[in-house]
Amino acid sequence: MNKIKTLALVDDDAVFVYLTKIAIEETNLVELIKVFENGLDAITFLEENKDNLAVLPEVILLDLSMPIMNGWQFLEEFVMLNPSIGKKITIYVCSSSISPDEVNKAKSISEVTDFIVKPITKEKLIEAICKI
Repeated sequence: MNKIKTLALVDDDAVFVYLTKIAIEETNLVELIKVFENGLDAITFLEENKDNLAVLPEVILLDLSMPIMNGWQFLEEFVMLNPSIGKKITIYVCSSSISPDEVNKAKSISEVTDFIVKPITKEKLIEAICKI
């Protein structure tokens, strides 16, 4: 199984970020984890580095409920930015919501690979990474 060089975790919940980082590290499948506390920080990073493919993440785990710029707003911006990024970035929406409307809305966005219901376990991470 190939290792992922960089994974971006976009979430404002410090406990979730801490536990998810531990689960990611336990998989031994990710070399570097970048954490962004809101969608604006993440989209700004992507915009500033769209030509520096080495630092761009291969995978983004995206929360929907965040301050400043939520996950939906991030996805709107990402859809417009994506054509100018020379690298495939796999996005998983990660939410504690089990609303069928939110799941369907997320899955209707072609840039979203899947919807993962929190909490994220090591097994879910391995399964998601294996799909890439």
